[in-house]
Amino acid sequence: MNKYSILFIGLDTYKEFIEVAYIEDNRGAQPIHFGRISSAKVVIKKLIRQFESKYPNATLHFVYEAGPCGYWIYHLITSLGHCCYVVAPSPIPKKRYALNFAKLLKSEDLTPIYVPEPEDEAIRDLFRAREIAMKDLKDAKYQLKVLLLRNNINYAGTANWSLKHLRWLTELVLSHPAQQIVLQEFIQTITERTARLERLDNELSHHVYQWRYYPVVKAIQAMRCVRLLVAAGVGDLTRFDHPRKLMSYLGLVPSEHSSDGKRHIGAITKCGNGHARRLLVEGAHSYRYAANISKEPQICIRIKAELLLYSAF
Repeated sequence: MNKYSILFIGLDTYKEFIEVAYIEDNRGAQPIHFGRISSAKVVIKKLIRQFESKYPNATLHFVYEAGPCGYWIYHLITSLGHCCYVVAPSPIPKKRYALNFAKLLKSEDLTPIYVPEPEDEAIRDLFRAREIAMKDLKDAKYQLKVLLLRNNINYAGTANWSLKHLRWLTELVLSHPAQQIVLQEFIQTITERTARLERLDNELSHHVYQWRYYPVVKAIQAMRCVRLLVAAGVGDLTRFDHPRKLMSYLGLVPSEHSSDGKRHIGAITKCGNGHARRLLVEGAHSYRYAANISKEPQICIRIKAELLLYSAF
């Protein structure tokens, strides 16, 4: 085997096992199905040692598809000194996935995606937890409003979930004791989930301030209607070398159906990161209203004004 040859190894990852296939860097070489192995770290390390022993002069290039299993396989393989690529979910046929991965990697028909560092992934997990808490709170509020609608109970005020509205809820007395128990349980659930969301907001703010990308997050907040949660949720923008790549990642580019010299532009593709796209859409909706200066910039402006006034004397 050539000293500078490459061995392309495709991994089809699942929760409990991994399908493995490989192909040599020779003309006419066909992908070979290695078999199924356990997804344990010890077994993957053993697999790598087997390829190192069988192909001592080859460079090992691994590839697998991004999914719910995360990026720990990527970090494990790269920590052992080998190349690993993670590709976005694609319309590759489900049958014999690993064989297709190895073959497409050799032909350079796969485009790797950005793999976050463990610290960045930890911040993402905290964001996911906050998003789940927000969804749970909305669900609890919706269930309570459905209960009131079934009993023809309407709130006379205008601001739902304000202190006045919550006080009104606690003073409600329904016609049946069983319904009163349900109402009290819903109110208690909303109170607990509100406190849970506040805890996650505080933890998120604390960890983002210590994050290595906080300077980028702080710079993004210079845009109107973009605060800490939106800026940190969008993530590191420096990895995109052109705005078109950022728009494609967010799924904000228009879809296109063109044929026979005719060009038809449709709605946005909605591909890529849906969480970041939702945050930007929420910021765009807020942009419609008149700009307000939050407390933090007001304090900074007041301090600067006092310093200028002091320096004048």
